[in-house]
Amino acid sequence: MFSLLKLMNKIWFIAFQIGIVLSVLNVVQAEPVDTHTPTLQVHGFVAQGIIDVDGSDFVNDDQSLSAELTEAGINFSYDFSPSIRAAGQAVYLNGGNRYAEGARVDYFLIDWTAYSSEDWKANLYLGRYKNTHWLYSGTRDVAFTRPSIILPQAIYFDGFRDIAVGADGAFLALSRNTDDFGEFDFNISSGSSNISKDQTEIILGEQATGEMETEKDVQASFYWRPFLSSWRFGIVGLDSEFSYKRGDNDIFTSADITLQRFMVNAIFEGEYWEFSGEGFQERFVLDGLYFDGFHRDTKGQGAFVQSRYKVSQQATLLARAEVFYADKDDRDGKELEEITGGMVPHYFGYQHDLTLGAQYDFTDNLRLQMEYHWVKGTARLTPVVNPNVKVNNQERWDMWALQLMYWF
Repeated sequence: MFSLLKLMNKIWFIAFQIGIVLSVLNVVQAEPVDTHTPTLQVHGFVAQGIIDVDGSDFVNDDQSLSAELTEAGINFSYDFSPSIRAAGQAVYLNGGNRYAEGARVDYFLIDWTAYSSEDWKANLYLGRYKNTHWLYSGTRDVAFTRPSIILPQAIYFDGFRDIAVGADGAFLALSRNTDDFGEFDFNISSGSSNISKDQTEIILGEQATGEMETEKDVQASFYWRPFLSSWRFGIVGLDSEFSYKRGDNDIFTSADITLQRFMVNAIFEGEYWEFSGEGFQERFVLDGLYFDGFHRDTKGQGAFVQSRYKVSQQATLLARAEVFYADKDDRDGKELEEITGGMVPHYFGYQHDLTLGAQYDFTDNLRLQMEYHWVKGTARLTPVVNPNVKVNNQERWDMWALQLMYWF
């Protein structure tokens, strides 16, 4: 399965050439007079909530009621012409241990409609593009567009949020619409993400004094919506490489990291019901880090199924179940506990989550969202590489959250 990912770099080069050809065709067929008036759109959002976690350091080490559930952002879109626009978004986040507190630019790009016809469309995004490959990766950056306050951590791990939300490079999107077979979307991207010092500590722990860098991040996705259907099906491939350069007085050595992932997903969007699911298998290869010559090659798995029901125009209910295994050959984590001499408990090898939630729209741009999580296992807590076993000393833990969000 992962041999398919080796073809992604070649596919990206071919797809880029296709985009250039389509752009030439678009220029040829373009109308000679451009009467377009440039337009600027600005939107923003702010969300504030409270979250209480009992039994883990998902948000804070003392497990107290916290207001570290803050999200604020502003985004813009400027149309230079019918085929070229600029877009960007800056956000401020405070999520406790989930990700680094502070401001960041999620995306800042040029969107070029290289070709557009009744049946075909090709867009090339250059700059810090947005990751829209996964089912909810294109909406995870804005609170009111997510189905829940906390997305399924099996796939949308908050510890990797800033790395996964987008990258600096190029993204090509091709779409085809037919009356016989429906809608087809093919996307491919290549880039790299900046990894800050705070992000490095979230992944490795506060003892890490070195620098972590993204060497490459190539992703491809294919989606199909049958004609006049409420279902949409997708497959996604990811091939990424990272490096770590040892710092002064560092407990870690320099390392090379490879992460490859294959995903499948489906979503049904009806008048009242929505059903969605996503699953993946990923290969994680680590050379170095713990000591020179260290090598580990494991395959993890994760999935979730989710249902939403629209009770009224204002109220929606949610139910979700998810599972994650850091190593599919060690699902109960017993081998992990053995190889660490009991220093890392077995429940750090997996994490399961059952979630119930609800949202209520007071107006068209004011929403209250709430949810409760019952969790077993701690494999998706930060830091990942050097887990906090002192605080996370319980296999079962739970949390609830409330968040009020406003957008304009």
